[in-house]
Amino acid sequence: MVEFFLFIPQIRLPMADIVERARTAESVGFDGVAFIDHLVAPGAEQQPLWEAMTVASWVAARTNRLRVGHLVLCDAFRHPAVLAKQAVTLQEASGGRFELGLGSGSIPAELIRFDITRARAAERRERLERTLASLRVYWGATAQAQVPQPATPIPLVLGGTGAKTLELVREYATWWNLPATELGRLPDLLPSIGSAGASIQQMIGFVGAGRSAEEVRAVSARRFGYLGDGLRCGDAEDLVEHFRGLARLGVGRFYVWFADFAPPTTLAEFGESVVRAVRDSGIGHASRQAR
Repeated sequence: MVEFFLFIPQIRLPMADIVERARTAESVGFDGVAFIDHLVAPGAEQQPLWEAMTVASWVAARTNRLRVGHLVLCDAFRHPAVLAKQAVTLQEASGGRFELGLGSGSIPAELIRFDITRARAAERRERLERTLASLRVYWGATAQAQVPQPATPIPLVLGGTGAKTLELVREYATWWNLPATELGRLPDLLPSIGSAGASIQQMIGFVGAGRSAEEVRAVSARRFGYLGDGLRCGDAEDLVEHFRGLARLGVGRFYVWFADFAPPTTLAEFGESVVRAVRDSGIGHASRQAR
């Protein structure tokens, strides 16, 4: 069956509100939750933003079933040996519910501002490849292996559409994620991901009960119209058909991002009316096993 993750950038929200959203998502059938990894909020630099691994740990400790991860951790922020240790620790603490999403860094100005790296995109991708290879060493039966080893495999989530990135997806990824701005390329890219499962990031303007469709579309477009096809507005019937169509193409997971910032009322209605209906249709497949 297809999986639904709540994508919730931890911007502006008090920690208690993040936990409330995660618990609501868990209670209405979502499979997981994913956060972002930045030092300042993208496009909203004056807004409060919580640190990614700490938020994931806090939410994991306050949920029971929900898988926890990121779209995606920035490789340049952490030494591979430290990242490997953090991932194993959170995997153990959460009872095997952590997934490691990893990328090369999407905002070069942020990396320069905090004196992390001035490396160009190609160099950052090369570093990401070295990190992925190092994780295999640290988690494997080698002289450099860390102790303890992961008690269960830690799924790896990689995103992006470039040729070099897709090579890494084929070699290392459990899941490949297509960013919201690239949804039109899905059919062309699916044959390039090897055995990885396909996931997409989808911004939703959900027209719930009693809501004005015109108002929801207007507010969603004002906030997130730059996403193009990555923004989808509609009521439950519209969205069920949308997700079913993507599942028929081979998408196994949806990272759902809500234009109204996912208040519990939205999550509850979406879970009952959309997630349940898509699941009941029986379309899709289970996630791949971590390598």
